Amino acid sequence: MKTVLVLNQDQMGHGDRELGQRVLTTFLQKAIALDGLEAVLFYNAGVQLTGPESPVLAELRELEHRGVDLVPCGTCVQAFGVDVQVGQVSDMDTIIREMSAAQKVITL
Repeated sequence: MKTVLVLNQDQMGHGDRELGQRVLTTFLQKAIALDGLEAVLFYNAGVQLTGPESPVLAELRELEHRGVDLVPCGTCVQAFGVDVQVGQVSDMDTIIREMSAAQKVITL
C-alpha cells in the first residue's frame, strides 16, 4: 500500500517544542516499518526539518538511503530560507501528485 507521510511543522503535535521534536525523532526512526512508505512531503514549517540544523536530519537521511522520497516544497524552502540537506526540492504540483497516488496519507 503506497503510504505518504506529510510533515507540515517542525515537530510532532502541538505544545512543548522540545518534546515534539523528540517524539518526531522517535517516530521517524520507526517510520521505515510503515507499510509501503514511499514519500515524506514537507511544507510550511516542516521544510525546516530538511535543513542543516534539523533535529531529525540523521533519521531523514536514513529514510532517504532506504529509498523513501523526501519532497520539500520549493516555495516554503524559499520562504524559510532553508539550505536543504536531504530530498529533492519540488513544487506543489508534485506534492499533490504524491498525495493523489497514495493509498494512505498520514499527516503529523
